[in-house]
Amino acid sequence: MTTHNIVSVSGGKDSTATLLVALALDTTNLTAVFADTGNEHEQTYRYLDYLEEATGVGITRVRADFTQRIVGKRRFIETKWREQGIAESTVLAALDVLQPTGNPFLDLCIWKCRFPSRKAQFCTMELKRDPMLEQVVVPLMGTGDMVLSWQGIRADESLNRRYLPECNEVGGGLFNYRPILKWDIPAVFEAHKYMGIKPNPLYSQGMGRVGCMPCINCRKDELREIALRFPEAVDRIDRWEQLVQKASKRGAATFFAGSKAKHPKGSIAAMTALEVMEIASIRQAVEWSKTARGGIQYDLMIATDATACSSAYGLCDSAEAA
Repeated sequence: MTTHNIVSVSGGKDSTATLLVALALDTTNLTAVFADTGNEHEQTYRYLDYLEEATGVGITRVRADFTQRIVGKRRFIETKWREQGIAESTVLAALDVLQPTGNPFLDLCIWKCRFPSRKAQFCTMELKRDPMLEQVVVPLMGTGDMVLSWQGIRADESLNRRYLPECNEVGGGLFNYRPILKWDIPAVFEAHKYMGIKPNPLYSQGMGRVGCMPCINCRKDELREIALRFPEAVDRIDRWEQLVQKASKRGAATFFAGSKAKHPKGSIAAMTALEVMEIASIRQAVEWSKTARGGIQYDLMIATDATACSSAYGLCDSAEAA
């Protein structure tokens, strides 16, 4: 029986450390896979190229395709929305933007007519898990061989991950393996150093996480750094908000719709969709990210140098020491 080792690589610190563990163990039949969401920063794509060259391991790229689902959504809107009495202008606006763009993240949101949120985080499943399973893992199952899915998950990341087992059987010969489950963050970066691999440079540019740019779960200070260093990312989300708004039956959609943040007008939980649009668009969220606690006054102490090293993990101190 052959064991196929599939390592999920995102370009982030944990998945990179997981790949490095596999290499340190001289793992055979090793395949590294990157699920491209279409909402990644260009530096992450370059970092994946660097990883391939530095480790000698090729990284397979996979992408979700929502073409057929968008076609089905168009049929639904053409018939059901009209039967429901939705205004013709709303129907036509939705049909106008419901066209596959080739960008997985945007196509997912257009198809769903909304952005993901903390309570409906369908992006991870639709953009990462499913395409990796369908395009890489499932074709290897049912052959009598064992498929080991290496996942860069750590227990201290969240309460839900705290009680995960290091290894569990999914079925059909597929097992999930989490080799760094009990590691802390310093151990993750120590593995990079030990193997002579540089971390993703985004970690020295204010990013606490590497993946979507921005992620719907990004912190306030992280969003501020993104706006300072990568304004083009904010511009892109602004364009996407306008497209998804047209696809929405309510005519409103915001990237941070699921945010629990407070605003001068109060919690967004009790607001209508249009009221949320007025204060919770990506542009408004960026302005809020520049304020001190309370979200009313601008914080005069925030950094304004887009070239300065900034790391939540002490990477700048390490670089200076070196």
